[in-house]
Amino acid sequence: MKYPDYYKVLGVSKTASAEDIKKAFRRLARKYHPDVSKETDAAQRMAEINEANEVLSDPEKRKVYDTIGHQAWAQGARSVDDVRPPPGWNQAQGHPSGAGFDGYTQGAGHPGADYSEFFEELFGRAAREKSRQAGHDSGSAAWPGEDQHAEITLSLEEAYRGCERALQLQSIEIDAQGQVRPQRRTLNVKIPAGVSQGQLIRLAGQGGPGHGGGASGDLFLKVNIQADATVQVDGSDVTMKVFVAPWEAALGGEIHVKTVAGTLSVTVPAGSVAGRKLRLRGKGIPAKKAGDLYLELDIAVPSAVTPEQKQAWQALARAYPGYEVRPR
Repeated sequence: MKYPDYYKVLGVSKTASAEDIKKAFRRLARKYHPDVSKETDAAQRMAEINEANEVLSDPEKRKVYDTIGHQAWAQGARSVDDVRPPPGWNQAQGHPSGAGFDGYTQGAGHPGADYSEFFEELFGRAAREKSRQAGHDSGSAAWPGEDQHAEITLSLEEAYRGCERALQLQSIEIDAQGQVRPQRRTLNVKIPAGVSQGQLIRLAGQGGPGHGGGASGDLFLKVNIQADATVQVDGSDVTMKVFVAPWEAALGGEIHVKTVAGTLSVTVPAGSVAGRKLRLRGKGIPAKKAGDLYLELDIAVPSAVTPEQKQAWQALARAYPGYEVRPR
């Protein structure tokens, strides 16, 4: 029977605290939950993660698991396939109440979870069944709700200044008989000013419902900032294209640029070329650490329509004899 390394599954050390285990479980659940994960083995990984969390988050189960591992290696087991719980471990041996591990009623499983042969032999299927029944009858078993994920698309102006949104969410609810039913709800959300591209906004208690008195999960909103083709958003940094006249690029000078941060006065260095970026510190999205605003210069060439305009371009050409813009 394969001995699963629950610590390795959750990516924590054997001295990890309960809080470390909780954080690791939440992080992995957000990645591998079949409802949101794009991984091909998400369902299998989620089952392994649930089982590891089931054992390591329960102090008594964790103690038993650690003891089994220590004893097995001391008795000569040299691979994960050599480890088998000794006879009697799923009965009264080692349990302080004398009720055996079939007597667990707290946290001994999650609805719909799949467990390995190792888990079943060590703790017993009856433990989870009894826990489920106890949860329905007396509310003693509390099942926390799952975290949920969604995306929210904001304009650049909304990212700068914040906004309020009414979100339509599809979730589930568990009725008094323990039956799962789909539920559609509206959630009014206040988006703070200064959210950045890709940021996760955590709404505590707005995820999947708990059962048997368990707390609801959290809702995580991933921010997607939608801007026009002349603007790029990278985290809290913003890059926007700005057109200048040929003489402004050549001679330099002060220009006024309308941005989401307001109308800004900017100095264009003499001799600027198309593609040059001017950095305005702290004028990007006003996050906890404000981003920067980059103005990427592009040169707008006016057309020559009137005789005077044509003469001006001809005079410019004469002023640059031999000037080559294309390699020969």
